[in-house]
Amino acid sequence: MRRVAKLSAACIATAALALSATACGSTSSENDKSSGSSGDGKGVKIGLAFDVGGRGDHSFNDSAARGTDKASKEFGGSVKDLTAKSSDTEADREQRLSDLADAGYNPIVAVGYAYATSVDKVAAKYPKTSFGIVDSVVKAKNADSITFTEEQGSYLAGVAAALKSKTKHVGFIGGVDVPLIKKFQAGYVQGVKDTDPKIKVDVQYLSHGSDTSGFASPDKGKEAAQGMLDNGADIVYSAAGSSGNGAIEAVNGKKGAWAIGVDSDQYNIPGLAKYKSSILTSVVKNVDVGVYDFIKSVHDGKPLTGNNVYSLAKNGVSLATSGGFIDDIQPKLDAAKKKIVDGSVKVKTTP
Repeated sequence: MRRVAKLSAACIATAALALSATACGSTSSENDKSSGSSGDGKGVKIGLAFDVGGRGDHSFNDSAARGTDKASKEFGGSVKDLTAKSSDTEADREQRLSDLADAGYNPIVAVGYAYATSVDKVAAKYPKTSFGIVDSVVKAKNADSITFTEEQGSYLAGVAAALKSKTKHVGFIGGVDVPLIKKFQAGYVQGVKDTDPKIKVDVQYLSHGSDTSGFASPDKGKEAAQGMLDNGADIVYSAAGSSGNGAIEAVNGKKGAWAIGVDSDQYNIPGLAKYKSSILTSVVKNVDVGVYDFIKSVHDGKPLTGNNVYSLAKNGVSLATSGGFIDDIQPKLDAAKKKIVDGSVKVKTTP
């Protein structure tokens, strides 16, 4: 899934959700990190174009950052971060990638489906530069499309939700109503219904189409989750970037309710530590692995290209076990995973 943002206190009063001013509409932010050269003297200059919000979203962007930082540390060199704004146009995204290419960064990683068109355009202008894009498939010959089977991980979350719900009523919050997030919804609802067809599933999206604010609005996530809880749901799964942090906060305020995190193992995120007793599990999307693999391939002189899919079978997606809250249902989750991997269960990608 995706996305998003460190918000300043001016964006939201909830101090526990301290994220960066980018989601308030400030200009694209920059960050440079350097590490010592590796033993062979062949360091890498990695350009990292974040989706809205960048580092500190406790979710999607942070996973990409972990893979980049690991590669930089291992291979030596430097990393330059540029972060998108909610108000970005296609020209803004193209300029961001072009600026990195002009400055000699290679490889360049574009984090998020919104960069798809700009990667194709810019990659054609810089054929000697390797581009990677997360969550979209592009045509450029010098690009690695890093994609995931989000629906499969979400199916397992649905199974867990159905087995753990006491009220037989659960919820799903999507950040933006786009095909990528529909995959999360589809898998989750199918997992719930395959486990217990009688369970009610509420679905709510925070924004639509080109409006990406739904990935950067913890206040909206909190409000949506609170509405579901008030309506009887006792488990809420959010695929909504930092907006999901607000949903987790709301769930933490209701006894007996559970939140399901996304992209990163949110139980182990320091910024969410005060809520971890309410995080049942997280659908982990190993963006860090895909990004690291891409950077390593460029460092090794054999750049990955085409569409490289990180599936459940390849541990590209998984269900986090931190906290031990799903230990009692693990055999049933393992059985569900086996059915997906062996093909006996086909998980939908659209609701």
